[in-house]
Amino acid sequence: MKIVNTFIEDLKLIYINKFPDTRGSFQKVFNIDFFIENKLETNIKESYFTISHKNVIRGMHFQVPPYEHNKLVYLNRGSISDVVLDIRTNSSTYGKYFSIELYDYKPIMIYVPIGCAHGFLSLEDNTMVSYMQTSVYNKECDQGILWNSFGMTWNIANPIISPRDLSFDTLNNLKAFF
Repeated sequence: MKIVNTFIEDLKLIYINKFPDTRGSFQKVFNIDFFIENKLETNIKESYFTISHKNVIRGMHFQVPPYEHNKLVYLNRGSISDVVLDIRTNSSTYGKYFSIELYDYKPIMIYVPIGCAHGFLSLEDNTMVSYMQTSVYNKECDQGILWNSFGMTWNIANPIISPRDLSFDTLNNLKAFF
């Protein structure tokens, strides 16, 4: 694995080694020694995945204290346009977002730090995205930002978005949590 910093502080891209053979391939997405060596939090408390149809936008999600978390995001199958938005009011990149297209044939994991919202657009049917978090889900601390309120160009006319995600407030109206 190899880490690359982004312009958003503590937001990392982790390039995963892929080992193909005649059976398929093998990919290791977590190794505690690698994470400790790179000073990344390793106290994972919850893991889950989503399967999405093409044109689904999920996000922009985050959890507030005391259930805030660092999050590892990786693509198992399909392709996505992944987006991370910095909502840390003391950050030099507050209100700025980072986006990257991820493909299952080119394995990259994203380390999303506390104080950033995360979301993605599924670019094909049956896209599977996995998450590992340093806190568990808590309904009262679960928050979000409206998908089209912070300048991201999603390049889609009619996205499929849950009623919950459509109910989120805009970035401009976001309460300062971080």
